[in-house]
Amino acid sequence: MKILLQWGAKPDKPDNDGRTPLSYAASGGYEEVVKILLERKEVNPDKPGNDGRTPLICAASGGHTGVVKILLGREKVNPNKQDNQGQTPLMLATKLGSQELMTLLQSRDVETLPQPED
Repeated sequence: MKILLQWGAKPDKPDNDGRTPLSYAASGGYEEVVKILLERKEVNPDKPGNDGRTPLICAASGGHTGVVKILLGREKVNPNKQDNQGQTPLMLATKLGSQELMTLLQSRDVETLPQPED
């Protein structure tokens, strides 16, 4: 990744689906690549693809706790942002049944899921 960036690769350029290198790295759980990309000023850590999925949503849906931690460390990342289907990172972590991810996401002022009325 570092070599590609040195040769002029555009680290925040989206593909035809609106996905950026950061969203792909987050989806794959590639922590080191995520860190390298986030070092670049031009990389928007909260940029959604055409489907509304941000890098945080991609990481949470894949159960990539390490990447979620890295992204939550960025002030510009909105942990409550929804994709085009209305899903948030916390909703996806809940679907996965990952208590670790749910706890991590809730630690960053994430709006909790509505509780059913009795």
